[in-house]
Amino acid sequence: MKAKKLKEGIYWVGAIDWNVRNFHGYLTQRGTTYNAYLIIDEKITLIDTVKPGFENEMLARISTIIDPSKIDYVVSNHVEMDHSGALPVIMEKAPNAKIITCPKGDEGLRLHYKKDWDFKIVKTGDSISIGKRNLQFVLTPMVHWPDNMLTYVPDEKLLFSNDAFGQHLATSVRFDDEYPNDITMLEARKYYANIVLPYPGPVRKALEATANIDIEIIAPSHGIIWRQNVEKIVDEYHNWVSNKVDKKALIIYDTMWKSTEKIAKEIQYIFEDAGYAAPVFNLQFNHMSDIMTEVLTAEFVCIGSPTLNKNILPSVAGFLTYFQGLAPKSRKGIAFGSYGWGDQSIPKISEFLKNSGIEIIDAYKVKYIPDSNDLANIRERLTEKLNK
Repeated sequence: MKAKKLKEGIYWVGAIDWNVRNFHGYLTQRGTTYNAYLIIDEKITLIDTVKPGFENEMLARISTIIDPSKIDYVVSNHVEMDHSGALPVIMEKAPNAKIITCPKGDEGLRLHYKKDWDFKIVKTGDSISIGKRNLQFVLTPMVHWPDNMLTYVPDEKLLFSNDAFGQHLATSVRFDDEYPNDITMLEARKYYANIVLPYPGPVRKALEATANIDIEIIAPSHGIIWRQNVEKIVDEYHNWVSNKVDKKALIIYDTMWKSTEKIAKEIQYIFEDAGYAAPVFNLQFNHMSDIMTEVLTAEFVCIGSPTLNKNILPSVAGFLTYFQGLAPKSRKGIAFGSYGWGDQSIPKISEFLKNSGIEIIDAYKVKYIPDSNDLANIRERLTEKLNK
């Protein structure tokens, strides 16, 4: 469990979680890392900690560089437990250390841990000298908690970016040029879609606040550290926050006797004939967090369910709840489904999409099994909508 050097005197000392597969409902097929960083200077500084249960792994890495009791400052960029969970252990090892955090961080850490630690409160524009280096702070509230902040080391052109630019990705290597870039970018996109997406305004402010600083390395709180593709990941964040979409329509559904599935496939064919990419996701087999990764760049979101007990199938209802919480903007929606004696599922889906800020362009419902006339009617209506 060795530390990994980022620059002379600066080390990654975090932990690798190979086995985590669920992160607040987000499927993490590739695990994750909890990134903590150690700066050796006149004031020895630890940037964040790790999730509870991984304290010993972090301490072992720190101990390859220095005795943990020598830590002078602990910068807490974020209160959430996967970032701050080892603070009690660190403060026990280094009881004279000072915790540097923002006002909301101070409030949150006190509520979490009920400890009267030595806190130093910082705000945007504040700077602290730790010797030959300085730490500068930028508060980024709601990216994605009220207490979030960034820490920048101008002397090293190094940004500790907290949850921004992260990925849930467990690897044996630490840098983007040591790992397949397509996988890193995919996981960064999934991370944005499932964690950062609801907060476009705060993300824009954070991008604006860091636009004029010189960055050679971005060290996030999860996943790979960026040193080769810094501009690329920043450009992607600009694209994602601008709601730039592709010519793509997602068809998302569950089905009981495959009648709703027949409608889903017809909608897929109509979009493909109109030149759209049209991936299809049956919620029995596809996780909602993977689907949200596709929603990030989709122009249309088409959601279908048969009626079950005057309602929507639970899998579809669960996805709609997750979808509404992530609040994608500037998309168009279609509700569809089959039904027997009650057609309640289709208006319920439409209402859910409308309440999520989606522009409803149409809704298709078929009683019992769709026949060729039913599907032809859907084709005529949707084709007309797409040709407008």
